[in-house]
Amino acid sequence: MLVLGIDPGTASTGYGLVVENEAGGLQAVSFGVIKTPPELDMPSRLQCLYQNISELINLHQPQYGAVEKLFFQRNVSTAITVGQARGVVLLAFADHGLPVAEYTPLEIKKAATGYGSAEKKQVQSMIKALLHLDRVPQPDDAADALAVALCHINSHRYRNLGVS
Repeated sequence: MLVLGIDPGTASTGYGLVVENEAGGLQAVSFGVIKTPPELDMPSRLQCLYQNISELINLHQPQYGAVEKLFFQRNVSTAITVGQARGVVLLAFADHGLPVAEYTPLEIKKAATGYGSAEKKQVQSMIKALLHLDRVPQPDDAADALAVALCHINSHRYRNLGVS
């Protein structure tokens, strides 16, 4: 199973592709960030994001798409722009026929570390260990996207076992 995980943002969107082999082993296939030029207007930035997500889907042919759910505490304007980016990601997944899963930050942290209130560095260290990487994935958005993909794989495993 190949999962494309997304940590959405307007300026920088993290992506991570994780494959689970038949024996249950996990491997990072590709990860990084999609950056949109700040001088572009919002519609153009969202179009750029859509095109890049579509290219990733066409190149890697994942079976599932997973995206972080919107969570904000203070900055409403940031939440709105992240929400716009999430909408574009969901549209790209739908246009390419990918089943979509959405996970909260708490669910993602718990899948990576076993603890829903884990610090960012703990999550990154576990992603490095679980995916047998030489170093912590950089930038942070890419590591977060790998954690989203890993969360989906773990959730898929539990659903197949009949565990909710």
